[in-house]
Amino acid sequence: MKKFFFLAVLTALFVTAPASAQVKFGLKGGLNVTDMSLSQEVFDVENRAGFFVGPTLKVSLPISGLGVDIAALYDQRSAKVKDADETLEQQSVQIPVNVRLGFGVGSTVSAFVFAGPQFGFNVGKEEFNWKNKENYDETFQLKKSNISVNVGLGVTLMSHLQVSANYNIACGKTAEYDQSSSAKEAIKGIRARNNAWQIALAYYF
Repeated sequence: MKKFFFLAVLTALFVTAPASAQVKFGLKGGLNVTDMSLSQEVFDVENRAGFFVGPTLKVSLPISGLGVDIAALYDQRSAKVKDADETLEQQSVQIPVNVRLGFGVGSTVSAFVFAGPQFGFNVGKEEFNWKNKENYDETFQLKKSNISVNVGLGVTLMSHLQVSANYNIACGKTAEYDQSSSAKEAIKGIRARNNAWQIALAYYF
């Protein structure tokens, strides 16, 4: 069902592009650095590097400098829980739809800024369980889907190569944390957000 949804979104965006728009197909990949935040300080994490890769479309609209970038990316993010032998790993398919505004720098180089929503669907493990050093049972539960926002900038070289950097900001919780024991002070429903710094390289044919 998820695969059909991904195809439907990409097809709809492609078909509804203006007839005068220029469309380029490409491949995109890059580096994620997880920036996890919790609604309460219940444990510390070490950020780990991850990656993303997948096909992308670059739509240049008739309005000068304005365009839309669409992609379907396999995305992996992880963070190591301190004082526990557990790595929290999020594997998902991410569909970013970014509005791009370009500025001409020269005949072979142009700069751009971009922003837009990103729709994510979990395709990996959803629940992580471990015991902390006080012997409490801890559970980290990832949501099946999430929405985030991208804000970034980049450069295009020779009309084919694109380098960009952005911050991906989660809208609402992407996971929930519980700590349980026989004690009354058990913790429930701590919200977690898996934000990320991203550096990307794309090549358009």
